[in-house]
Amino acid sequence: MKAARLYEYNREFDESVLLVDVPDPEITGPTDVIVKIGGAGVCRTDIHLVQAVWQEALGDPKLPYTLGHENAGWIEAVGPAVTGLAKGDPVILHPLITCGLCRPCRTGYDMACEAGKFPGLDGTDGGYAQYLKTSERAVIKLAPGTDPVPLAPFADAGITAYHAVKKAMPYTYPGTTAVVVGIGGLGHFGVQLMKVMTPATVIALDTSRERLEFAESLGADKVALAGHDGGVAEILKLTGGRGADVILDFVAENGTPAFALNYLRQARGGTYITIGYGGDIRPTTLDLISKEINIIGSIVGSYSELSELMELNHQGRVHISATTFPMSEYARALTELDKGHVLGRGVLVPDF
Repeated sequence: MKAARLYEYNREFDESVLLVDVPDPEITGPTDVIVKIGGAGVCRTDIHLVQAVWQEALGDPKLPYTLGHENAGWIEAVGPAVTGLAKGDPVILHPLITCGLCRPCRTGYDMACEAGKFPGLDGTDGGYAQYLKTSERAVIKLAPGTDPVPLAPFADAGITAYHAVKKAMPYTYPGTTAVVVGIGGLGHFGVQLMKVMTPATVIALDTSRERLEFAESLGADKVALAGHDGGVAEILKLTGGRGADVILDFVAENGTPAFALNYLRQARGGTYITIGYGGDIRPTTLDLISKEINIIGSIVGSYSELSELMELNHQGRVHISATTFPMSEYARALTELDKGHVLGRGVLVPDF
């Protein structure tokens, strides 16, 4: 089969990632599952992988390996111990292959599996390919007849936003204001989920008027353009000078954490949740205690959360805006994403 594999860091996308022929994956264990890829999400993390941002954090994984950690498609083959799945079933995959035995798995916090593998991220082959090998534990079966292709980004971008909104829920009540920073691939889920799962008034913040119009179409109550001050004045204006109660920062670089702390609730008890990465958070300890600021990190989400999110999608309450690209044009897709030209999420579709 053909696969787009990361061979070298810090080169142009079509030089770092090469489309090559590799052996088809095979069933070797009783709970193995092979999925025919319908769609593979294009994530900013893929760009950061090429740029070696994650190299040290991931333990310097051996190159080359196949990118792609947001995957959906159809069952192609299953191991002898797998039940309830048959060839042709539409599925979406939780991004981790988990052991099911460690304490995090036993308690449902399986995205922290102590023996987990992360296809497309940690050196394990991912879904920028015709087929992907995973585990029965990662598979969520979709309703018969479902087209899995546009749903692939729910597997990471979707559950990452869902997990963050769950963390925000205890801090929201009628009358609270939440700011969603960055209406991109994750933020467009964040706006919808805050409206579905909390009673908060949702303000969308972005540097692009087009993305703010997009946020309004998704249900944002108010929008704010982030100008030279990062949107501080506009947020304070929209909240009557009070500031926001909850912030979900899907950018978290280029100064957004510092700006966010300036429009966080001016009284006590504001909560800042960072989902993006790359910047610095530098409140003083006096700020933390005098305003009782909560600072929370959030990453990915559990298998159960992906299952819950797909139910919301099935009910028509959460949607995805997906732009598809032929998988052979992976370099163009990554470039378009890097330039900020993708509204919503990009999805690679095998064309070979």
